Amino acid sequence: MSLAVTVTIYEPAPPTTSGGLRSVMVTVTARHNPPFVTCTDMLNYRTAGESHGKALVTIVEGLPARVPVPESAVADMLSRRRRAGGRSRRMSMEDDSFEILSGVRRGLTTGSPVAIIIRNRDNRSSLGPLHVPRPGHADLAGMLKYGTDDARDVAERASARETAARCAAGALAACLLAEMDMHVFGHVVAIGRVRQSRRRLTLEQALRLRSLSRFCTVRPEADGAVAKAIARAAARGDTLGGVFEVKAVGLPPGLGGCMTASGRLDARLAAALMAIPSVKGVEVGGGFALAALPGSRVHDEIVLSDEGGVARSTNRSGGIEGGMTNGEMLVVRAAVKPVPTLGKPLRSVDMRTMKPSRAPVERADVCAAPAASVVGEAAVAFELARAARERFGGDTLKQMQAAMRRSGGP
Repeated sequence: MSLAVTVTIYEPAPPTTSGGLRSVMVTVTARHNPPFVTCTDMLNYRTAGESHGKALVTIVEGLPARVPVPESAVADMLSRRRRAGGRSRRMSMEDDSFEILSGVRRGLTTGSPVAIIIRNRDNRSSLGPLHVPRPGHADLAGMLKYGTDDARDVAERASARETAARCAAGALAACLLAEMDMHVFGHVVAIGRVRQSRRRLTLEQALRLRSLSRFCTVRPEADGAVAKAIARAAARGDTLGGVFEVKAVGLPPGLGGCMTASGRLDARLAAALMAIPSVKGVEVGGGFALAALPGSRVHDEIVLSDEGGVARSTNRSGGIEGGMTNGEMLVVRAAVKPVPTLGKPLRSVDMRTMKPSRAPVERADVCAAPAASVVGEAAVAFELARAARERFGGDTLKQMQAAMRRSGGP
């Protein structure tokens, strides 16, 4: 956004002319940058499509050339989101078949925009109007914003179905990160009141255990308790929320920045995670629990490493200090509210008649936290890839890798 302002400045007239002062007109143009729009020339994505439209579309711009993109990487991300426990019957209808339309040739990015289409099998364009807004959805706010008594257009775009397109973008970003030996991993740590106890695992161990869990946890032996909690909620016509955690390993120091608010990586990660439907809170490292502790029990001391460098004895900061990665493991968590579409609907108002009503009952998940953990993994991967593009630049993957080596990264 640009703003032009004309200012009149009075200055002494030249000696060769008569008169004391002359006026000079000066036009100043100021440019305003939105606070969280960063690196858009380096890496960004856009999605299009509605929940029951013909398809979802993702366009990713800014990937360097020569990044290997196996279709299996995109398929795996979409499949994990679709198969996550707690989902509605629709997920058994969708197969999330996709096609890479551009930007990838013979399994390698070309440097041009990558376009991916995900076709909807449940593409009911004949869905009727939605005059009674559902509490907790975008329905009422969207109706008021767009001046309509039909929330269907709002609900179709605001639906979490759109996150399948974000997962496709995140899968591409994860391919780039993997070539730079950076890896992102998401998993569920709580569903309702069923919490997973912490355990130390290597990335390989965590991946194997998560693959055994219906609910994207690293404790598949607890799936029975989680399934019972979800079944009890469904029997009551209710829903459950949860918490997921995303970790990233192999990150070099210095991704992000401290010189501007928009450059801070923790702010960018929080914004990306909060943009996921139903996410209501984000924390980094020790998060909110740190507020109750004295500083001596919060900050990670700097010690000499066995290799002769420096390291941290703890990681309560979650791998970010001052808006930048510090070389430790990145740890972020997000709280997911219960799904707002209930089997026993809440009170609402018919916006045509302005009379009290009950919210409509439409097909919906009982618990979205497992699927949200996959979307969160994709969101974190994309923000980390964006930060890496900003830090290391380059038109090709090899140029990025060389720049990271010169910076002292792994």
